[in-house]
Amino acid sequence: MVTFVDRVQLYLQAGRGGNGCVSIHREKFKPMAGPDGGAGGHGGNIVLLADPQVTTLLEYHRRPHIQSKNGGYGAGDWRAGENGEEMVLSVPIGTVVKDSDGETLIDFTEPGMRYVAAKGGIGGLGNMDLASPKRKAPGFALLGTEGWTGEITLELKTIADVAFVGYPSAGKSSLIAAMSAAKPKIADYPFTTLHPNLGVVQSGEYRYTVADVPGLIEGASEGKGLGLDFLRHVERCSALLHVLDCATLEPGRDPMSDLDVILGELAAYPVPEGQIPLLERPQMIALNKIDVPEARDLAEMVRPDLEARGYRVFEISTASHEGLRELGYALGESVEKERAVREAAKADQPRIVLTPKPVDRINFRIKKEGGTHGEIFRILGEKPEKWVEQTDFTNDEAIGYLADRLQKLGIEDALVKAGAVAGSAVVIGPGAGVIFDWEPTVTSVGEVQAGVRGSDDRLDPITRRTNQERRAEYQTLMDGKAEARAELERERESGMWGTDAAMWGADE
Repeated sequence: MVTFVDRVQLYLQAGRGGNGCVSIHREKFKPMAGPDGGAGGHGGNIVLLADPQVTTLLEYHRRPHIQSKNGGYGAGDWRAGENGEEMVLSVPIGTVVKDSDGETLIDFTEPGMRYVAAKGGIGGLGNMDLASPKRKAPGFALLGTEGWTGEITLELKTIADVAFVGYPSAGKSSLIAAMSAAKPKIADYPFTTLHPNLGVVQSGEYRYTVADVPGLIEGASEGKGLGLDFLRHVERCSALLHVLDCATLEPGRDPMSDLDVILGELAAYPVPEGQIPLLERPQMIALNKIDVPEARDLAEMVRPDLEARGYRVFEISTASHEGLRELGYALGESVEKERAVREAAKADQPRIVLTPKPVDRINFRIKKEGGTHGEIFRILGEKPEKWVEQTDFTNDEAIGYLADRLQKLGIEDALVKAGAVAGSAVVIGPGAGVIFDWEPTVTSVGEVQAGVRGSDDRLDPITRRTNQERRAEYQTLMDGKAEARAELERERESGMWGTDAAMWGADE
């Protein structure tokens, strides 16, 4: 059984952010008296880095579970927690990163490229950072959030200018060794090469990279042999060199039939969208092993037929190095032409315009759901979900602060528009989330809270009169006053209220 090292699944867990600290500086007569709880440190990120010194993904097959460090907790005396150390994973150039759904996240085509694969959690704020003119000594702090946890897939697609394709034992690895300083493993049995070999060729002023693509046999594009796992390496090459064995002793094999099989497999392999199909790229043919007399005769026989198809044909020998100089220059010219085409295409590409997020962008959405327990209003969004995760639900004042933040975000108005009423079930976040019975507020948020530390009077049950009830009470009051005035007027008209002379006697 062969284990391939060009694809690996990683399980990443970024560090959690540290919790903020609740602390009050007790020296009242010093200028720095007051809340002094520091913030928690951020969790460490997990970063992928394209490193030209790394050539395989073998290390991650042995260590697929990777975790970065958590952030430190905040402390009193204004001491912030230490940030978790960033973890850098070096990957070969040519590595494609995909998420669990198979969507491509990044393609490492240049050395030094960085990508944050797992972002660390955010450290919670201490009560010194939460203090304000209206909240002078907060009795709570924010909790740190969890770092990103999930799976990614690393898939290595070798980057080379020219791909050597052909049947097993056609001499592809030997050709790389003869044209460059590469030292691949070479033997006279099929499937010697279990991963592509890379080499750098210098032919005069031309400098380019070459790679052999092992395991191509009939049916490789359908998963037979090793070809399907290695055909992806051809995707990045700008030119193809068909290495045909002119000295094979296998029955039913000859250079023409070998070429037709390889062309059929290349045509059946689907390249990613936006790339040039394999058979539409520049192609040349190398008739190998002409140091054997019978092979030289066969090469001279099939060369006219191959040239009639439009190929440039070179008769070579990796053993005697015959014909390698001419082949090297021809490949260099082809690579330079393709490079010029790519550079021109880059110059014509439209510029990338980064548009800032609008100020009035809505950072959440409300989804109405029905269930066995009645109608539920679910709030989804990065900010409210993060705020819920930062809240210590054992502290009433922290819950009140969460209510303030949600109200400022406009969630209450959105709930009203969605049809929510007092007592409606509201859930923040996906799944079970955090559920509560919604009670709309009347006054603005951020008011000074009068009460013991760690409590919030807004959470006490309060019976608030509606506008209709207030109008009814006011009308009743006005009706009562009118009735009292009418009663006084009736008493005056009946003589109950006379002048002072009548009441005390005329002689006085």
